[in-house]
Formats: sequence, C-alpha cells, structure tokens
Amino acid sequence: MRSRTFECIDPSTLKEKLRVNIRTVNFIKNVRGSVKRIVNGTDNRLIVIIGPCSIHDIESTMDYCYRLSKIRTQLQQDLEVIMRAFLEKPRTSVGWKGLLNDPYLDGSSAIDNGLEASRKLYLQINKANVPIGAECLNPIAVWFIHDLIAWGAIGARTTESQVHREIASGLPFTVGFKNNTEGAISTAINSITAAANPHYFLSVNKVGKASIIATDGNSSCHLILRGGHKVTNYDSQSVRNASTYLKQTGLKNKVLIDVSHANSKSNHVEQARVCKEIIKQISNGERRLLGIMMESYLTEGKQTNDSDSDSVCECGCGCGCKARYGKSITDACIGWVDSVDMFKELASAIRIRRKVSR
Repeated sequence: MRSRTFECIDPSTLKEKLRVNIRTVNFIKNVRGSVKRIVNGTDNRLIVIIGPCSIHDIESTMDYCYRLSKIRTQLQQDLEVIMRAFLEKPRTSVGWKGLLNDPYLDGSSAIDNGLEASRKLYLQINKANVPIGAECLNPIAVWFIHDLIAWGAIGARTTESQVHREIASGLPFTVGFKNNTEGAISTAINSITAAANPHYFLSVNKVGKASIIATDGNSSCHLILRGGHKVTNYDSQSVRNASTYLKQTGLKNKVLIDVSHANSKSNHVEQARVCKEIIKQISNGERRLLGIMMESYLTEGKQTNDSDSDSVCECGCGCGCKARYGKSITDACIGWVDSVDMFKELASAIRIRRKVSR
C-alpha cells in the first residue's frame, strides 16, 4: 500500500482548545431555526448564501465578514444572510484544496494547522454575528467544525455519494444538495430522501476513534439548482419542473438557486444577470424559491496564486505568496459593490412578493 500516515489532532481536543461560548451557541441555534422555518414555509424571508468561492486568507475574509454583518443587520426583516465560508475546494483533477487542507498555500498540506485555523476563523465569523454556510466535503473534517455551522451544502460532485447522504442525515442543520455536474436533479432528490432517513455508518467519534455512527435523519434538506454541463436551470420553467418533481416524491417543493457555477456559465459577470432573473420571479410572486447562493468577495474576478508580480505578500497569510488582497484565487467572484446592489434588490423583491401573495 503506497501511503503514509501522520498523527492528527482529534475533534474533541480541538473543540476543547477552541471552545464555543454560550452566546455563539444560541446565535447558531437561532439561525438554524430560522433557516428551517424558511424551508418549511413558516418564515417568508429569503435565504442568501454569499461569500468567496473558497477562503484563502483570514484578514480579507474577516474584512468581508464585518461588511456582511452590517448588511445582515440592515436587511434582516427580509433576508436571512449567511456567509459562504467554504474551507475546502473540490477539484475536478488537481489543484489547491482549500484552507483546511493547505493553509499556507504552498503545497505543505499542514492539515493539523488547517483544522485549527479553520475552527478559529469560524469562531471569529460567528462572533461578528454572521452565520456560516459550509460545504460538507471531507467526511471526517466536518466533525471538527459542525457545531459552528448554520447551513450546509453537498456539492455537485458528491451529491450521489452514499457517505455524504449518511453524514447529512446526522447533521444538526439544514443541508442543501446540488444537482449533479450534468444538471440532473434526480440524484440530488434521491439524496434528500436518503438523508431524511436514519442511518448507521462507519466514521470517527469525537476522540477520533473508528466508530459506528447512528443518525435520526435530517428532515430539513432541500434542493439547490446550480445548472450543469451545457445547461442552466434558474429559469421559471426549471423551477416549476423541479418543484413538481419534488412534490411527486413527497418532498418540500422549494428550491434554492446557485447563480454561479454552470448557471452563470462560470462567468462571474453573469451572476448579476442571473440574480436579476431570480429577483424578477420573486417579484412576480414565485413562492417556491427559497433564495440564492452567490460567489462574492471584496474585489471582483480571480487571480492565480503564482503572480509574476514582484510585490510582497498582500493576502495576510504570511506565506510569501503574491495574492492580491480580497480577490479569489479559485473561481471568479463579483465584487462587494455589486453584491450590495443585489442585496437591496432581493430585499425589495421579497417585500413585493409578500404583497402579491396576500
């Protein structure tokens, strides 16, 4: 077997080292409850999951977080704003795999340090009164941070995975399953059904020991439409089709739209146009829309991590890289100014929907 093993901190030890206080526990509990009520239809606000494609440095992430906190407070009557704080970057082939796996952006794969940096960051974000949305990618890593997450996602590449369905069935927060990379929604709907049921599966316990995990099922999972290979699914007909399929399967017939990825054809500029189409549907009274996901950062676009610039490190990570402050090193994002415009238009749309639905 061509592999090597290294000692790693266990979930319980890391949680004891970086403890969550009762104020944060209550904050997360309240947001989780709000999200579930929106999914169940007893809260008529919109969910907005927004933030960088994948976090690569702490300083600009917290800068973004503090700005988001102000917007969240201003628009809380209309929007449940959750920060997209993804720590892992799923790769089609190879590449940087995220802060949790490679916190120094240098290929050192200091996962122990990545776990600690990730939990510390999540505590900071929650302290700023901003709830966290995270992708549940690594089936073991999630146990180090799940207590700090308000909403979770299962990505397009893993939505068919039995392991991820089992994990979702035991998580204490709402989980959104994305349609697969080809655009098929049936796999995600099967996953929602599976996650709603109890499971027994092999994983690790809080002290890192191999264990059999028993879950009760997660009844608040939902579908995320993110488009697929050569297809988009954010239009009104796609929403109707998905809602009908969900209802026929006995599930809640509501969807959340990812306006990035295939729905914007991987062009960050298109996110605003797609978002405006969602806003139009909401303004026309469409109640089957839960809200949106969007990739947003301080500065629009993206950059490579190996810039030819002679400038010193600007990303705040201290690694000597030449990343520019507040700009994604993975998928391109819309900038902060455009993000604020989208917030305002979404809040206006939900107010109109309330009037139309009376």
